[in-house]
Amino acid sequence: MGRITTMTTAGPLSIVPLTEDDISPVSELYKIAITDAFEREGLGHLQGDIQQEVESKIRMATASLNPPNSDTWFWVARIGGGVAGTISYAPCGEDIRVCTGNQLDAVGELGSLYVLPEYQGQGVGSALIAMLMVFLREQGITQFCLDSGYRRAQTRWLRKFGEPYVIVKDYWGPDSVHMVWLCTVS
Repeated sequence: MGRITTMTTAGPLSIVPLTEDDISPVSELYKIAITDAFEREGLGHLQGDIQQEVESKIRMATASLNPPNSDTWFWVARIGGGVAGTISYAPCGEDIRVCTGNQLDAVGELGSLYVLPEYQGQGVGSALIAMLMVFLREQGITQFCLDSGYRRAQTRWLRKFGEPYVIVKDYWGPDSVHMVWLCTVS
């Protein structure tokens, strides 16, 4: 299912499939990284939304451990033995289906890309994406989609993947923008 070892500015990094033993550290990563993302967006006061997002990611990761009943793959990035980040690949989610009028329902989604704040900007996310590209090529998959309502993430995705497939204004409320990208596996 894909494993890589590489160097980042944070040190040696290995990316491996998620295991049962990873659920606890991954749960903690989601609590930290999702709270940080909301706070950087000026949304730290939305504690219920933060909790719901964390719980949703934990459920998805846990469900992926039962391959016969799951169509989701999860990987973890490890630095120094600890979990520093995650990425997943799954059928496209509800936000993508809604934002595109179901046009991308058959395209899988890069999701759950979260990196602990202390490792952000050090190549961990890029290494996770690179590993996912290898996995998708091995599966014969040529396209994937991703979405984001976080302005900070949108800036990175615009640089990495170019113009989005669709931009939905006021999706999360006034002055919010949600973007969906349709990308080619490279």
